[in-house]
Amino acid sequence: MKSPVQIAAIFVIFAFSAIAHQKPPDTAEMSVCPMHAQNPSSQGQHHQGVVQRGDKVMGFSHEKTTHHFRLYPDGGAIEAEANDSKDAASRDQIRSHFEPIVTMFAAGDFSAPMLIHAQRPPGSEIMKRLRNVIDYKVESTEKGARIHIKTKDSEALRAIHEFMRFQISDHQTGDPVEVTKVP
Repeated sequence: MKSPVQIAAIFVIFAFSAIAHQKPPDTAEMSVCPMHAQNPSSQGQHHQGVVQRGDKVMGFSHEKTTHHFRLYPDGGAIEAEANDSKDAASRDQIRSHFEPIVTMFAAGDFSAPMLIHAQRPPGSEIMKRLRNVIDYKVESTEKGARIHIKTKDSEALRAIHEFMRFQISDHQTGDPVEVTKVP
């Protein structure tokens, strides 16, 4: 029978061996999400949880819709659209979700993103504190909806961009993390 010290030593050797053989994570993508940075091997499992929780909280399927998060010089945009232009149910579910989200965000309530991501999204606490200098507007698109988030406050703008970059990473949308022009 091995002593507790021998068992601990075997465990440490095994753990370091497993780490040495892992493919390194994409640090640019992982650095945006603190959860991924702490445990990159759980990225796939975490993303699956984001998808499952997102479907429940948002009320529409990630498989039938596409999300985009945009960074603009004055803020950003959250977009969701049905993949199929004939999918009126998904389109309407997106619109039904975005209306109350705008109201919640404007009030400083970021509980929906916290439920989806199982953590407080970076930037959301500052957005909550500076809610009086941030404007939220929802508009319908052909296949869904878009939330425009705008501010003239530099601290709020940094928080909005941080929030959007986190969303891009955690939803794995592949959207640019640089600021682009408003279309």
